[in-house]
Amino acid sequence: MIETDVRPGMRIKVTQRIESRDENWDTQIVGTILSAEPQTTGSWFTHAKDSKLWLLRIEIQKDDGEISRLILDRCTRIEVLEN
Repeated sequence: MIETDVRPGMRIKVTQRIESRDENWDTQIVGTILSAEPQTTGSWFTHAKDSKLWLLRIEIQKDDGEISRLILDRCTRIEVLEN
């Protein structure tokens, strides 16, 4: 489930899954949201707003200071953590 009510300042755990025929790969990232907004993809055209595919992207700062940018999809799970 994609959580669309994510906001900067929230501490979250993001679990993303890559599904394949034989197995699934899960990865988890824990940190604080720096930004969360829908953005267009580079060159994919669809019959959507402005003829572009829009995806929810978040920028998260991990506890060690590393910043990651994630695209949320149908295989993404978000858990809001206590601050």
